[in-house]
Amino acid sequence: MDDNRPKHLDLSKIKLPLPAFVSILHRASGALLFLALPLLLLMLQYSLRSIETYTQLAGVLHHPLSKLFLLGLLWAFLHHFCAGIRFLLIDIDYGVRLAQARASSKWVISVSLALTVLGGVRLW
Repeated sequence: MDDNRPKHLDLSKIKLPLPAFVSILHRASGALLFLALPLLLLMLQYSLRSIETYTQLAGVLHHPLSKLFLLGLLWAFLHHFCAGIRFLLIDIDYGVRLAQARASSKWVISVSLALTVLGGVRLW
């Protein structure tokens, strides 16, 4: 039995298809949202505790790095939401063909980025 498969795969040379890229980003955005949840709950607590803590939180959130972090969380939420809808449709056998999967992946990326830009304009 002649095995012509490579012994070592160079993963940097393998080009992932767009649906796989969207799937990886879906997992990464979910992990980011999960890890940011305690911080978001803490921010909610500070905003509701008193007017002093609210003004302190507002001062922290006006910093450009804080806005950039919130913009990243906004993208993570929107991408996770759009990709989740895509995966729900795939679960009911809608969009499982290759052309449909590529089109829905493009849709997920474009819609999540467009909504992030719209939200970012309001945030900034």
